Amino acid sequence: MIIATFENTIYIELAVSSLEQIGIPKERIFAAPLDKRTEPRRVFDSIYQADGYSLFDLGAILGTCLMLLGSIYGYVLAWGPIIWGIIGAVSGILLGILIKLLLLNKNKGSTRKITSEIVLMIRCEDYQKEKVEHTLWDHLALGLTCIK
Repeated sequence: MIIATFENTIYIELAVSSLEQIGIPKERIFAAPLDKRTEPRRVFDSIYQADGYSLFDLGAILGTCLMLLGSIYGYVLAWGPIIWGIIGAVSGILLGILIKLLLLNKNKGSTRKITSEIVLMIRCEDYQKEKVEHTLWDHLALGLTCIK
């Protein structure tokens, strides 16, 4: 059995017709569309689930840098190094979180990511495996696996 994923384009139809032309009967081909996620991604991660996009890393880096600069230059400024260090830390954290939120909102709608929308399963014999794989790759399959 060969399993492939495709985008929802005309190439899935062309792949199925090409498979029928090389001798795979229609009863041995199964196509299943995948449902898309309806709820939006959460911005804040929980302890049990994370998506790999950290919101606080840039804030921690900028907060540390601005705290250090505030502490250094606070010796010559009026309020002293402690107050300027706290001001630098808070402003760096807020600036970093703001930049990450802006980048997250900018990338949310502008870039189109390739997603697998249709799963195609083909039950074929061992001697047909290479021909089927070649046909699926030629018709722009996103991914392919073979199960014995």
